[in-house]
Amino acid sequence: MSVLEILNDKQKEAAAHIDGPLLILAGAGSGKTRVLTNRTAYMIDELGIDPYNILAITFTNKAAGEMRERIDRLVGHGSEAIWVSTFHSTCVRMLRRYIDLIGYDGSFTIYDTDDSKSVMKEVLKRLQIDPKQYPEKRFLNRISNCKNELSTPEDEAAEAEGDYADELFAKVYKEYQDSLRRNNALDFDDLIMKTVELFKQCPDVLENYQNRFLYIMVDEYQDTNTAQFELIRLLAAKNRNICVVGDDDQSIYKFRGANIRNILDFEKVYPDAKVVKLEQNYRSTQTILDAANAVISNNSARKDKALWTDRGDGEKIRFINTDTAYEEAETIVDRICRDKREGKCEYRDNAVLYRTNAQSRLLEEKCIMAGIPYVVVGGVNFYSRKEIKDILAYLKTIDNGKDDLAVRRIINVPKRGIGAATITKLTEYGAANGLDFYECCIRAEEILGHGKATEKIEDFVRLISMFKSKLEFITLEQLVNDIIDRTGYEEMLEESDPEDAEERMQNIGELVTKVVAFEEQYDKPTLSQFLEEVALVADIDRVDDDADMVMLMTLHSAKGLEFPNVYLAGLEDGLFPSFMSISALDPTEIEEERRLCYVGITRAMNKLTISAAKSRMTRGETQYNALSRFVKEIPEELFESRVYSNKRAPERIDPQPAARVRPVAVSPQKRAEAKKPFIAKAVAFTDLKKGSDMGSLTAPDYGPGDRVSHIKFGAGTVLSIEKGARDYEVEVDFDGAGVKKMLAAFAKLRKL
Repeated sequence: MSVLEILNDKQKEAAAHIDGPLLILAGAGSGKTRVLTNRTAYMIDELGIDPYNILAITFTNKAAGEMRERIDRLVGHGSEAIWVSTFHSTCVRMLRRYIDLIGYDGSFTIYDTDDSKSVMKEVLKRLQIDPKQYPEKRFLNRISNCKNELSTPEDEAAEAEGDYADELFAKVYKEYQDSLRRNNALDFDDLIMKTVELFKQCPDVLENYQNRFLYIMVDEYQDTNTAQFELIRLLAAKNRNICVVGDDDQSIYKFRGANIRNILDFEKVYPDAKVVKLEQNYRSTQTILDAANAVISNNSARKDKALWTDRGDGEKIRFINTDTAYEEAETIVDRICRDKREGKCEYRDNAVLYRTNAQSRLLEEKCIMAGIPYVVVGGVNFYSRKEIKDILAYLKTIDNGKDDLAVRRIINVPKRGIGAATITKLTEYGAANGLDFYECCIRAEEILGHGKATEKIEDFVRLISMFKSKLEFITLEQLVNDIIDRTGYEEMLEESDPEDAEERMQNIGELVTKVVAFEEQYDKPTLSQFLEEVALVADIDRVDDDADMVMLMTLHSAKGLEFPNVYLAGLEDGLFPSFMSISALDPTEIEEERRLCYVGITRAMNKLTISAAKSRMTRGETQYNALSRFVKEIPEELFESRVYSNKRAPERIDPQPAARVRPVAVSPQKRAEAKKPFIAKAVAFTDLKKGSDMGSLTAPDYGPGDRVSHIKFGAGTVLSIEKGARDYEVEVDFDGAGVKKMLAAFAKLRKL
């Protein structure tokens, strides 16, 4: 029996087309790996093609290993001659043999990220460039982008055209490449760029590989960048037996350099290409697929296709719309608990997907409170993230200074020039004399004597003392914001890691949200109480990898996975799609977000739940976001209940939470009354200590109906202003970001 007999008609059509260009548009869950492996077996067993002449390329070592294993099972003896590998592994094999032809030695070293950072630090030092003003990672990221686009230092210099910043970059790029060459080293991006360079400079080498690889297959083609496209184009130029497999609707890695035009324009590069669409889905129910099809059909830059299945309609989509993000997380966890309790699922059957890492915090806490085992896939638990541990270490030190690990963690964060030798001396003195590390810092002059080291330690102690002195008069929310401002923590993130700084600040903003929620629960909240509550959810033991766990992950991490039950959380305009994509002038930004939504929907096998919150607190500010446009693109008949009829606000499907013990919430009025004595002290304290951010107790210079501008949200119209206990609460309808509610002191609105 032919290996093609187990395939459906379209899969069979794709697998049987061997000669000439072939584009396989493989929709989500359509069995593309089966097509590739059976196609390979068909070529070898039934057409007699030598395995030596086949090259199969994918993106990850895991995917390459799985493909290799399946091909070996189908083909058996002889299959080892096929090259099944990643782009980078393929290029390394070629360069090891021929790189001497372009001026390198075949024993070249491959530099990882840390190696590249070290080289860049030396480059900046040689060129006398201040790394605080021009962080090395910023240069490295831009260099990586250039290499993905096959742009050399000479190309960049030619395009600089007198622009100082561009000229500086071109100079750094050249010096960086010269350093690599002197060390006979290549970085990760060089592996592909230098292989393309080798092929273009040495046509005989290219022809050698063209004669070997008569048949080329590329998986996940929608994720290729310009350099990868050119590499494949060159290899396939002679024989043109090129088969690419991918799904333009799942192209979600633009931020990594992926170029969706590679798959969309395949037929322009190869006008005689055969195109086969795999639209039968083996994963999801028809209801889920109808939702996915409806959403993605709103994109203009795509190949027309529609997924279908013979699994039946299945259950309708559940929609949860709660008043707050807190209730959203609570309801999701309650649903999982109930389904587990009723024997409808195991924990591992459930995945909660979200747009940003910061969203995991509430979900994690609710899982812990409900006793549900969970794992953050492809990420780090919220309270284990570096930036969160840093801020908590400051709070612990301010609270009592007894936690030596906390004090040592932040004594040089951000950098204060306190050396390891100084810290060691203080630690050893404390151990010998029964003193805490912070007590040793207070007695630095006695222990270390006069000098710069002592001065720096004393500056740190004064900073902590200042925070301690303000603790009685300000809220915990203001304390956290004061720590961030006065230590320059945000500036440190931007300088050290500009690419991740925004996400890290989102995480810190979520910690501020946690602080605000905590303060609203108690009559007289204290820092010690807050740290105790955090400890209950932060210091949990990690569960075993093989345990029955709920999966929490970002949508990007979920690509390629599938789950019986999927929860898509935070479907609100401004969050998903993101505010930046909504306000971007480039329409491709919102289309990338829509593809991400499509990926999320198609992870679900049997049950899909979509949730949104009417209000969500971000860094202490309550934001009112409209329901995501992606939800409104799903036909209403696919939902269990009415969601958005006549463009009204979505109706709430009331959750049915399981019984639990939780702190008693205190009304804002009662909380305001309880804080009056503290506020009176705070006003007096502000008069004495200028510069402390207490809140705007003076009425703003704008009123309802006025036009104002916000540094992040842009222009908007003031809807209302109310005098609160600590500050004026301002509600603004921003032109591009919707209605936001915020405190006047922190909003810093400017009247237009």
